[in-house]
Amino acid sequence: MNGTTSTEPVLQIDGLNISYFTRAAEIPAVIDFNLTVAPGEAVGVVGESGCGKSTVAMAIMRYMGSAGRIMNGSIRFKGRDMMEMSDEELRDLRGSEIAMVYQEPMAALNPSMKIGRQLMEVPLFHEPGCTEDDARRRAAEMLANVRLPDAERVMEAYPHQISGGQQQRVVIAMALLSNPSLLLLDEPTTALDVTVEAGIVQLIADISRQFGTAMVYISHNLGLILETCDRVAVMYSGEVVEEAPVADIFDRPQHPYTRGLFGCIPTPGRDKNARPLKPIRGRLPLPHQRPPGCNFGPRCDHFEGGRCDTQSIPLEVSDDTRGHSVRCLRWNEIDWSLANTGVESRPAPEVGEVVLQADEMQKYYPVHDRSLAAILSGRSVRYVKANEDISFVARKGQTVAIVGESGCGKSTFAKVLMGLETATGGKLSFNDDDITTKAIADRKTRQVRSLQMVFQNPNDTLNPSMTVGGQIARVIRKFGVETDRAKVQERVLSLLDLVKLPRDFAKRRPRQLSGGQKQRVGIARAFAGNPSVVVADEPVSALDVSVQAAVTGLLMDIQREFETTLLFISHDMGVVRYLADRVVVMYLGQIMEQGTTDEVFEPPYHPYTEALLSAVPIADTSVEKKHIVLEGPLPSVLDPPKGCPFNTRCPRKLGAICETERPPVHKTVNGHAIACHIPLAELESYEPVIKTAAE
Repeated sequence: MNGTTSTEPVLQIDGLNISYFTRAAEIPAVIDFNLTVAPGEAVGVVGESGCGKSTVAMAIMRYMGSAGRIMNGSIRFKGRDMMEMSDEELRDLRGSEIAMVYQEPMAALNPSMKIGRQLMEVPLFHEPGCTEDDARRRAAEMLANVRLPDAERVMEAYPHQISGGQQQRVVIAMALLSNPSLLLLDEPTTALDVTVEAGIVQLIADISRQFGTAMVYISHNLGLILETCDRVAVMYSGEVVEEAPVADIFDRPQHPYTRGLFGCIPTPGRDKNARPLKPIRGRLPLPHQRPPGCNFGPRCDHFEGGRCDTQSIPLEVSDDTRGHSVRCLRWNEIDWSLANTGVESRPAPEVGEVVLQADEMQKYYPVHDRSLAAILSGRSVRYVKANEDISFVARKGQTVAIVGESGCGKSTFAKVLMGLETATGGKLSFNDDDITTKAIADRKTRQVRSLQMVFQNPNDTLNPSMTVGGQIARVIRKFGVETDRAKVQERVLSLLDLVKLPRDFAKRRPRQLSGGQKQRVGIARAFAGNPSVVVADEPVSALDVSVQAAVTGLLMDIQREFETTLLFISHDMGVVRYLADRVVVMYLGQIMEQGTTDEVFEPPYHPYTEALLSAVPIADTSVEKKHIVLEGPLPSVLDPPKGCPFNTRCPRKLGAICETERPPVHKTVNGHAIACHIPLAELESYEPVIKTAAE
């Protein structure tokens, strides 16, 4: 990244304390926060949800709302104390000198206004004398700068008419239109596909170089922080517990919490059997329930009673030459080389007979066009080919991952499997029963019970008016697992034990649980009917890395105990590499590649798989990785490309043959299959996308 170009910091925060006020009491959200950002510098702020990252960003913007209040400390922007600025001065500053990119772009865009008009408002509002023509020209130029093709078309579109990745680029363009000195990015890529995320990350790096913008990057994704930032501040329960240059944090973390975060990340060297992830035990304390002394004490493996819990612990400089600071009394006493991982290796589970088999399965959706032109041309009915010739098998006790970008057909296949949709063609067998055209209402109870699902967002699938125990008990009774009231209750409690939740949670309602706890309830409910196959649709994508490690470990433990087949749907190749036994790579409704995890993650591989692997941010400085950014959006499934579906974005496209002919499927002796026109011998000669230091 860039070095500084001026001695005066763009942003300087000293001793910041922020509280929220409720009817009951004052709740201290951020304590003694300090941060300095130089021109052209990118500083990452990381930590679990609820640690105070976004509160700091809102304080910088002075968007605290009626309940939030800065109790003491100072925020200086280019030497000016923002606490002393009037409301009018703050309004002039926001959007012109300080801009913010939010996590959810649709929340930042007006759905009733065209994108061009929303972009034009920035220079028109902040720059006196700016004309409509100048504003429109500059808006189009900025869209080109954030690599949005066909800027004029985008400017005439409404937000809902472009993809999520394009919406995020529009929000970034809006933030940059006034050439701000400080850009705040609050989880700007969390909801995006890894390929879109890779493009946004590259864009952010280019912005820093081109405009010399100082950036504060808020995220829980440590891999992204490594790729984008110069320095990192690690937050826990409202405090910065460690701060250092980015390489120092990754290579020499000194706080047990920072070490714990790295232990939760599925880096290339981790293996679910030989080197399982170690989740951080317990959970973040509520702001009004912080323990005495070290906030991390109750979750720390190196806690020392009578010392760590007796006093407020200051942020201490541990290495002045590197600018490394840590909030821990024992940072220089712990021998990390001797620290036990606490997670034992386990033998790989046995894989049994075929449980699920898809043979050239298809799922089409008709789209009717009633216009006169369509009727006259004979195209009044067209088809969305959501799934095309899907063929693979899943065995007992095996984890099969289905990966690809949003819109590639992963969830459509899951709907057909679950009976929420029926297939258009081909065959889908479950335990030798043909379920191709059987909707869920037509399936036998044992089939419905044996096929269950864990959803991405438990908030949308848990009944807010029912207790946790009531929702699990309903499944047990519905599928006839138990009918006696006492036995049903005992089964509920044993399931809560299974997902490592306290038994008294049976009486709680979903609103009283955290996101990770709700996901555990979703898993308990899915396993309540003793299923043989569980479909997990993005079950950890919205969770913190610590909760993610706990949930993936939980899925593996339950799978081992019950020999369940797990169908894991995801776009995160990092989690897939750690978790899956086999991988199926889909693009635009078709399978591009499939094989064992080791086969798919090493050459030969399909150019699309190669791009997916390169897009995964890896939180490890010893790993070298190719950077492949796919250009252009995913084509429309209503009008897919002829020939190879990936030809419009493929960086290794051969020529006309890719545009006109369906690619052949190359198969290795081990059954690794790749659908590509590039000869297998050439694919085998490719360099690996990801290389570790040992390689």
